[in-house]
Amino acid sequence: MNKINNKWKLVIAIAIPLIVGIISGFITKDATKSFESINKPALSPPSIVFPIVWTILYILMGISSYIIYINNSLYDEENRKKYLIIYIIQLIFNFFWSIIFFNLKQYYFALVWLLILWSLIIMLLYYSKKINKYAFYLLIPYIVWVTIAGYLNIMIAILN
Repeated sequence: MNKINNKWKLVIAIAIPLIVGIISGFITKDATKSFESINKPALSPPSIVFPIVWTILYILMGISSYIIYINNSLYDEENRKKYLIIYIIQLIFNFFWSIIFFNLKQYYFALVWLLILWSLIIMLLYYSKKINKYAFYLLIPYIVWVTIAGYLNIMIAILN
């Protein structure tokens, strides 16, 4: 019975960030079409890359959060709680960044928002490393991609 419960917890943990991404993508779908017409930096990936990478990242985030969530070590309980709170907050920041950037076209405000998101991910890395190295490793692609997004955000703000 516990194995079944853990499988459902894993499914839910993966579904949460995927749903956040799907809803955000739905809200910004029309605005992302106009993204093709703005000036972008030379190192901007093709548009098809973004949904693929974000889907992978959301899955990795979900698995990482699952690993932290099922950790039952009393020693790590305080870190676990902090991780899970920060995880929820960063999902909210992740969700709204696309709306600020694509729908509102507030590129400089989106950059500030992204810097806060980046800081929250650093905190997730910090707490996950204290709890479970696999949860930590699963978040590394996320911080790398958000760093790339930061570069793109800065350059798009300057070029437009």
